[in-house]
Amino acid sequence: MDSACRLPSWLSDRKEYRLLRLLLSTAFTVCSSASDRRLAVLIFHRVRPHQDPLFPGEPDRVQFADAMEIVARCFHCVALDEALQRIACGRSLPERAVAITFDDGYADNFSEALPILQYYGLTATFFIASGFLDGGCMWNDEAVESLRAFSRSAIDLRPMGLGIIPCRTLEEQVAAIDAVKGFLKYQTPTARREALDLLRDITGSGQPPQLMLSSAQVRNMHSLGMGIGGHTVDHPILACLDDDAARREIGEDRERLAGIIGIAPTLFAYPNGKPGKDYGPHHVAMVRAAGYRAAFTTVWGVTSPGIDMFQLPRFSPWDRQPLRFALRLAHSYTRHRFRLA
Repeated sequence: MDSACRLPSWLSDRKEYRLLRLLLSTAFTVCSSASDRRLAVLIFHRVRPHQDPLFPGEPDRVQFADAMEIVARCFHCVALDEALQRIACGRSLPERAVAITFDDGYADNFSEALPILQYYGLTATFFIASGFLDGGCMWNDEAVESLRAFSRSAIDLRPMGLGIIPCRTLEEQVAAIDAVKGFLKYQTPTARREALDLLRDITGSGQPPQLMLSSAQVRNMHSLGMGIGGHTVDHPILACLDDDAARREIGEDRERLAGIIGIAPTLFAYPNGKPGKDYGPHHVAMVRAAGYRAAFTTVWGVTSPGIDMFQLPRFSPWDRQPLRFALRLAHSYTRHRFRLA
């Protein structure tokens, strides 16, 4: 049996809060029953085996299991493509409808998230940046791991125009990571590659780790009923590219994914996803022309009838404590209007 299909022993042993969660389930079923057939779409990126002190906002597998138990007990998880088809055709959704998505294509989506999703009978859609499959590392992770390996009290980033940044404490390390990622995010792919090579020289770090899914894992997830969507080849900010390059990123990613799973994906997620800043109306037209049926932003909100199917809202459930997570998710249905920035 594939390792992704087995229930992890740590999950089967967790019983201490079962009664509490059962009581919460009843409460939130009542509180959120007024959600008038709207769809809340959640964004995740990684599910780590253990908490990473540099990224306390990212869930580990225990926190993710807590969140998925809340979804399974208190809400109705629906396959994203089915939910969008219902909305487009004017058909109703179940009350408190939720869809789960993951961006980028990290290997821990397969090793950590998938067994939990299967255990709770949930489905998710994975938006894949295909250029990083089979041994790749995204630019942000390459920057993080270069800085993580640096052990001195301050790092001289003047060659990158960022000055000398202290990194003695955990808080200073996080601030250094944020500064470097902010600098790199809106660079062109060529300029970003040059900056990353310079950062590796400054920190003396080795080759970046292989953090992303393999093609075989993507194929396996699809065969197990998970959705696969497009996310460009190399995860650039589309607004930073010329039109020909942006069109290639969108179209070639769809072709690559079709070659892996045997069918062209119909759903797309804009990298970074902020309308007017990360992509524009002409990129929306490119996504439509590439053959996609719907596309997602990272604007907070819920999906309901009449919405632009190529600029759909999603949000990240930053609350890791189960009660807060459930409250935020239930509250999302009260957002009657979705407005693009």
